[in-house]
Amino acid sequence: MAATMFLWEGKNRQGVVQKGEIAANSKDEVMALLRKQNITPVNVSAKPKEIKLSFGAPKIEDKDIVIFTRQLATMIDAGLPLVQCLEILGAQTDNKTLAKTIVQVRSDVEGGATFAEALKKHPKAFDNLYVNMVAAGEAGGILDTILGRLASYMEKFAKIKKQIKSAMIYPSVILFVAVTVVALLMVVVVPMLAGMFSEMGQALPLPTRIVIFISKFLSGWGGIVLAGAIVGSIVGLKQWRHTENGLRTTDRIALKLPVAGMLIKKVAVAKFTRTLGTLMTSGVPILEGLIIVARTAGNKVIEEAVMTTRQSVSEGKTLAEPLQKSGVFPAMVTQMIAVGEATGALDNMLNKIADFYDEEVDSAVSAMTSMLEPMLMIFLGTTVGFVIVAMYMPIFQMGSVVGK
Repeated sequence: MAATMFLWEGKNRQGVVQKGEIAANSKDEVMALLRKQNITPVNVSAKPKEIKLSFGAPKIEDKDIVIFTRQLATMIDAGLPLVQCLEILGAQTDNKTLAKTIVQVRSDVEGGATFAEALKKHPKAFDNLYVNMVAAGEAGGILDTILGRLASYMEKFAKIKKQIKSAMIYPSVILFVAVTVVALLMVVVVPMLAGMFSEMGQALPLPTRIVIFISKFLSGWGGIVLAGAIVGSIVGLKQWRHTENGLRTTDRIALKLPVAGMLIKKVAVAKFTRTLGTLMTSGVPILEGLIIVARTAGNKVIEEAVMTTRQSVSEGKTLAEPLQKSGVFPAMVTQMIAVGEATGALDNMLNKIADFYDEEVDSAVSAMTSMLEPMLMIFLGTTVGFVIVAMYMPIFQMGSVVGK
């Protein structure tokens, strides 16, 4: 049975009137929950349903979870009970989807579930990493500390994702403009000039004939076939990536790409070391931590390498040795991990590696942007320049004939 939102009004022990909203299955349940909080119910009624146009529930973004986690850590550190923290955050969160999720989590916690168990019911908002770290924090009595680490962890990776997205905006705009300009030239401008040239009955240069042929191809059924082939290839690739073999193959190719492959590998190393280091610092066992790291790797090849490493570790081997054999992780990373294992400070070493690779990702993003921008500008200039020169060549020839 789905919980219903109720509006309530009551008085606390000091006689102060309080109001709020609460999710419950019945009016009696609301009154019982209020009495548990030492509030005497005065009025309880079902919240009227709001009628509004909506295009689907708002998506829960990474920044929403980060803000929620940081605020929850601060409130728990200040000594507020977990249920009260969740009630406050559920009421003030701007994202309606997250607010509804928080209300459901609070209801489960009030019903006797642990915080981690309540979070686990909402995998779209709270992943395995989040749930397991919260469970470790509850078991160790350091939930506020764990939530603070979680918030810092998510902030750092949100920063990396933002950097990569920002770096790709300018090249994407340039590429879009290039394709649009070339398409307009081929479909609108070239056919007009081609008609004029055909009326002259003049022999056309080879570059002009090539451009006119491409223009006729794109203006007719050829353009529709080409667009269909491109869309079909994209859809087919996405469907293939839903298969085990397709995902493995495409992820392996992605790691071997000239510039992007190095960036993908550095992001993967940073994520692996940061996640495992955070989990170990929070008290999660290494074997359980490796499962979480594998599931959140984002690359099938790296996921399989981590799972192979976990198998070796479960057999009594070190962490560094199987990571080195996988060929995915750089030698410097495996050497530093080996040193961390030998000194008994693996969690600190993993966090240091992650800090180093965060800077490496910054450098890789800047380098990739610096390379893409001139390449796209050269592509745009060369393509447009070739089309313009090719279409002006007959005019130049006609001018030279008239001059003679």
